[in-house]
Amino acid sequence: MAQEHNDFIWYELMTTDQPAAEAFYRAVAGWEMADAGQPGMRYTILSAGTRGVGGIMKLPAEACEAGAKPGWTGYIGVADTDAEARRIVESGGSIHRGPDDIPDVGRFAVVADPGGAVFQLLTPLPREQEPPPMDRKALRQIGWHELYAGNGQERAFAFYAAHFGWSTLDLMDMGEMGKYRIFGADGVPFGGMMDKPADTPTSAWAFYVNVDGIDAAVERIKANRGQVLMGPHEVPGGTWIVQALDPQGANFALMSPTR
Repeated sequence: MAQEHNDFIWYELMTTDQPAAEAFYRAVAGWEMADAGQPGMRYTILSAGTRGVGGIMKLPAEACEAGAKPGWTGYIGVADTDAEARRIVESGGSIHRGPDDIPDVGRFAVVADPGGAVFQLLTPLPREQEPPPMDRKALRQIGWHELYAGNGQERAFAFYAAHFGWSTLDLMDMGEMGKYRIFGADGVPFGGMMDKPADTPTSAWAFYVNVDGIDAAVERIKANRGQVLMGPHEVPGGTWIVQALDPQGANFALMSPTR
């Protein structure tokens, strides 16, 4: 994991059937996979070439019993997880799991913004050799981050801007659906925010994986028992997107510059 700060640096799927989920995403997204070697648990590292993208782990039984469902979360890199978690609570957010250490990785916490969208904080341990900066346009990387804000995208953006320094790069009128706010850092866009649609049960983040050709990716989803929820759909700028469910019920999304 690279030590970028105030940006998403890692992604994690917690699922009810880890081997099946690994097979699905290997086929659909083309990720390479390797066991992380964590003692006492199976944690599978997802990679695009030499660059790590995220991980897959089994959803604990106690979490399932409490009503947790399979899903993806994103880690935002921060300089001090403990201090940032305190500031998030002071800003109206909440802590789902307090700061703790991941051996040989760093210090993390599971938090939520004031609208209820869950994400994670991570302060990585220093490495002798860090990977090169992430290329968000590269195949199999996460190219876009989208927030469906339960408390409205204006208030949600104010929260993330205050904590991570993100800036508004464009504000698009979607009619009855309100505004779609494109955000980024240093003039580079990497996500969008919108008011949570009425048919979306909770405020949440969605993550878009870059693929080569959206139609072929749709066929891979269907051939591997996934379900297409929306798309293929062309968005402003000419990118094609699709939103889907994996066989265990976790939401994910794909994007491609070509149909």
